[in-house]
Amino acid sequence: MSLLDQINSPKDLRLLKQVELPRLAKELREFIIDIVATKEGHLGASLGVVEITIALHYVFNTPDDRLIWDVGHQAYGHKILTGRKEIFDTNRQLNGISGFPKRSESNYDSFGTGHSSTSISAILGMAIASSLKGDTNKQHIAVIGDASIASGMAFEGLNHAGATDANLLVILNDNAIGIDPSVGALKKYLTNVKKGTAKDENIFECLNFHYAGPIDGHDIDEVIKTLKELKAIKGPKLLHLITTKGKGLKKAEENQVTYHAPGKFDKKTGDLLPKSTLNQPDKYQDVFGHTIVELAKKNERIIGITPAMPTGSSLKYMMEQIPDRAFDVGIAEQHAVTMAAAMATEGLIPFCTIYSTFLQRAYDQVIHDVAIQNLPVIFCLDRSGLVGQDGATHHGVYDIAYLRCIPNLIIYAPMNELELRNIMYTAQLGLDQPIVIRYPRGRGVLPKWNLPFQKIEIGTSKELKTGTKIVVLSIGHIGNMVADVIKELNHPIEVGHYNMQFIKPLDELNLLNILQNYSHIITIEDGCKIGGFGSSIVEFANNKEINKTITVLGINDEFIEHGTTQELYKLSKIDHLFLKLQLNEFINAHK
Repeated sequence: MSLLDQINSPKDLRLLKQVELPRLAKELREFIIDIVATKEGHLGASLGVVEITIALHYVFNTPDDRLIWDVGHQAYGHKILTGRKEIFDTNRQLNGISGFPKRSESNYDSFGTGHSSTSISAILGMAIASSLKGDTNKQHIAVIGDASIASGMAFEGLNHAGATDANLLVILNDNAIGIDPSVGALKKYLTNVKKGTAKDENIFECLNFHYAGPIDGHDIDEVIKTLKELKAIKGPKLLHLITTKGKGLKKAEENQVTYHAPGKFDKKTGDLLPKSTLNQPDKYQDVFGHTIVELAKKNERIIGITPAMPTGSSLKYMMEQIPDRAFDVGIAEQHAVTMAAAMATEGLIPFCTIYSTFLQRAYDQVIHDVAIQNLPVIFCLDRSGLVGQDGATHHGVYDIAYLRCIPNLIIYAPMNELELRNIMYTAQLGLDQPIVIRYPRGRGVLPKWNLPFQKIEIGTSKELKTGTKIVVLSIGHIGNMVADVIKELNHPIEVGHYNMQFIKPLDELNLLNILQNYSHIITIEDGCKIGGFGSSIVEFANNKEINKTITVLGINDEFIEHGTTQELYKLSKIDHLFLKLQLNEFINAHK
């Protein structure tokens, strides 16, 4: 019987002899690899912290002692050891366990961490709470990666914690990579610490942390010994561990970017299983990446900026070909936005490419530094809409609502890759205000998109099909599904379809005509209904005192969990089948 089979909670783990733990680490790695090879998920980060995970639960009295993982990509081993081994094969699947720590899932998950750099603030809050309650023995541990600790929020937490006597331990998991390789001056400093060439003063000791390390994070005996020593020391502490992302799977160690979330692979060799891309359209992010390079080669004022997502956003193409004008600023969304704003003041044309869910972290900068000053920053919002297995923390379903209320912003959603290409071309020709371009994760619909550029007129829509009674107003990629559905209807002649293109400004002239000529208007979007695109149509009709039936389809007032995008669109009732049934029902009602 394997050691892992005997462990259903950390209490079982603590019954093992320390000499048995390296064997457990080997079994835990194999278990993670076996599941992720077929079920997919985040691989490299969790493989890199196997020994740390075991050591933490071995030394500390979890869940009474608080443990936070930052980012939650690292937490697979933690989940397996804390009672979720038997259901781990449901990870990131519909109605299964989450790919990130989640408080409602287990009392061992002290804090939800889908976005990075929050752990130090959270663990400090818990440590102060324990102190206020008179519990001076409880331990508080945050495991944070070297890419995450470089974020502004992490420094805010360090700065505050160092001025307290809070009983907390920050474990710096230093593997020199986040999703992409870590960047910035702090990375260089940590490299110098590892090589013994850093300046005499230690940055963490200067912040009033008791510093230990760096030590080998895969030497489980040394990690346990150090944790026991630190456990006896009061106040803020930091343990610097050196690890290898992807440890235990050769391919994952050699190609850490790809094996962050590799998809399906051969668990023995690590070889990726081939995905059929024959005759499939390109991904929107690749269209963005190739287009910005093409534009930047002709327009020397174009700049590319991304906060730690060069591969995911495909800004990597510009970084490879025009490196002096493409910047990965690390996990620093606020900095990215304000830096882009400042570049715009100097006459440059900044394309700030960022995932929809992460722009939320720079909301004040969008308002204060960009919109109020009316600076022509071009925001390219990747991963808009429902993104699948990453779940509630990563769905890009709020951007329309949280951006639409900001004055001066243009908001555009391309229906296909050619429209994305053309709006990028239009924006770099010169706008007198900022623009947001939102597009989904994954593939478009056009086999050939690199046609000659065409300028798009701001605030215009397109009539795709003329109808008689009912009209569907779509925004963005979801319009392709709408067009397919209309072709399959019992009486398609009655249904019109408009690609509205601009959420802001609306095509008011065309919209007024639509409201006057159709008796039933349906809006559909892959964003939240409250304050979204559909709301803007209702508001417009009310302002014009036009009384028409308007049905708004979109994401309801609830958080959407994880599952495939197809499953989640179905649950949200904005999928092909639901729309077809709804339209046929409306057609019959209008006869």
